Amino acid sequence: MEFKLPVPDLGAERAGNTGTPGVWHFDSGAPGRALMVSALVHGNELCGAWALKDLLAAGLRPRRGSLTLAFCNLEAFDRFAPASHDASRFVQEDMNRVWSAERLDDAITADRRRAAALRPWVERADWLLDLHSMHEPGEPLLLTGVLPRNIALARRLKAPRHVIVDAGHKDGVRMRDFAQFGDPAREDACALLIECGFHGDPASRGVARDMVARMLTESGVADAADLPSGWLQADPAGQRVLEVTDAVVAPSMDLRFSEAWTGLETLEKAGSILGWADGQPIVTPYDRCTLVMPSLRQLKPGVTVVRLARDYLG
Repeated sequence: MEFKLPVPDLGAERAGNTGTPGVWHFDSGAPGRALMVSALVHGNELCGAWALKDLLAAGLRPRRGSLTLAFCNLEAFDRFAPASHDASRFVQEDMNRVWSAERLDDAITADRRRAAALRPWVERADWLLDLHSMHEPGEPLLLTGVLPRNIALARRLKAPRHVIVDAGHKDGVRMRDFAQFGDPAREDACALLIECGFHGDPASRGVARDMVARMLTESGVADAADLPSGWLQADPAGQRVLEVTDAVVAPSMDLRFSEAWTGLETLEKAGSILGWADGQPIVTPYDRCTLVMPSLRQLKPGVTVVRLARDYLG
């Protein structure tokens, strides 16, 4: 996989304007939503860093409410090298698995300490867009969690083409699900995570900018006339909303796929073979089963290698 997206120079952006390195905050002084856009939760996901850098360069300011832009895991980003981009995903542990009060209060790693410094900005936001990318090529995916308000917001945004309703991650809480964003009673608190495509694909930068533009206008923080030229891309012909029902977790290193799955393939019949683990077949549990983000790149026992999803009926 060739890495064509250049590494952004964050020399000017990393200072921020808040006293928290990498965090920029702008308040309109008028009532409105508090929108936060976060990037570099993983230090190898350049598209979000580019989108925030580009937005700062454009000089956009909120018309209503406030706008917070956060370059999150700067220490991991500083280790980035295109030839070994997995190595800069985090410093000591995955920053997108530490968003519980218990882990943030027990700041025993560099990534937890950085998350703890970002915590006040996350807690003051009522809308969040978390910009990510993928270590394998694939179509953009918008991950909503299971709360109906986030699914409704994804549909109003009208992009990208595929929306994934997922319950979170067994290894820890994502920023998207932290505090108010995971509270079913907080109908005002919406959070989405966008996977913009492969880390090294220049198109991922355009996807990130498009989603930032859509969140700015849908939140009311900015008007369409305020957006930088060319940021909004054409709406897809329609959206498909998929609900993740199962995850295939590697029991050992003895796991292989039956085909070179790339993601979003829909297998029509239950019992279709996806691969084998420890000599036993891995099969689809129902008809019209769609594969979400299949990858053996980081194969080891306990790692999820593919998620299984069906059309969301909610």
